[in-house]
Amino acid sequence: MSHDFPAGMVWLVGAGPGDPELLTRKAERLIRAADVVFYDALVGEGVLALVRPGTRMVSVGKRSGRHSKAQGSINDLLLEAALAGQRVVRLKGGDPSVFGRSAEEIEHLAKGGVVAKVCPGITTASAAAASAGASLTLRGSARGITYVTAHLRAGEPLKLDWATLASESQTVGVYMGRAAAGEIARGLIAAGRDPETPVMVAVNVSRPDERLIRGKLSALAFLVATISDDDPTLLLIGEAVRAPDFTPAAMEHFHIIAN
Repeated sequence: MSHDFPAGMVWLVGAGPGDPELLTRKAERLIRAADVVFYDALVGEGVLALVRPGTRMVSVGKRSGRHSKAQGSINDLLLEAALAGQRVVRLKGGDPSVFGRSAEEIEHLAKGGVVAKVCPGITTASAAAASAGASLTLRGSARGITYVTAHLRAGEPLKLDWATLASESQTVGVYMGRAAAGEIARGLIAAGRDPETPVMVAVNVSRPDERLIRGKLSALAFLVATISDDDPTLLLIGEAVRAPDFTPAAMEHFHIIAN
C-alpha cells in the first residue's frame, strides 16, 4: 500500500465535474486504494466505477435543497471509519476546497486525532470554460474572477457583495445558482452591471448530457427556466464568456446554444 495512505487516514479527494478522465492520477490511485469511500451526489458514475470491488461505498449525497446527511453526521462517519483503521476516501464533486466544506471535516478529524489531507480536483468553472472554448480571464477586459455560491439555508436571503461583483473587470462564477438566477441578475444590474453582459449557463459540465447555454445578463432567469432541479448548474457572467467568433462547425463542436 502507498506510503501516503496508511490505515486510519482520510483523504478528501476532488472528483472533478464528472468526467473520470479529468481526475488527477493521484485521485485515481487514492480511490483504488480506499477501504471505504464516502461520496457526494454530484460525483460522476464513471468516477465511482473506479472504486475497487469489495470496497464499502457510502452515499452522503448533498444537493441544493435536499440533504441526505447533515454535515455533522458526515464528519462523525469519517472519524468513525478512520478510528476503525480503515483507509478512508471522502469523494467530493469538483475541488474539495471550493465550496466543499473541507475545512470543517479536516478540523473535526484533527480533533479526533485523525490525519486528513486534500487531493485537489478540477473545479466546475474551469471545466465549463474548457468545454466552451472560453477563458475565465481576458486580457484588457476581465482581469479577475470571483466565485460565489447561491446555496443558502431555507428562508435565508441572498447576501452578496453586489458592488464588487458588478465590476466590468470581473468574471463571476455562481455555483448552485440555478434557483437564484433571476435574483442574481437583478442584483448585478441594480449595482450597475450592464444588462447586455454575456452569460453562460453550464449544465452537467463534462458529462455526456452537458449543455452550455449562452445569452445576456438580463435574460438569465429565462435561460435557466428549462433546467431540472437535479441538473448541476453553474452560472458564468462576464465579458470573458462571450461567444467566440467561431465557424458554425466549431460552434457545434462546443455544444453552444446561442440566445
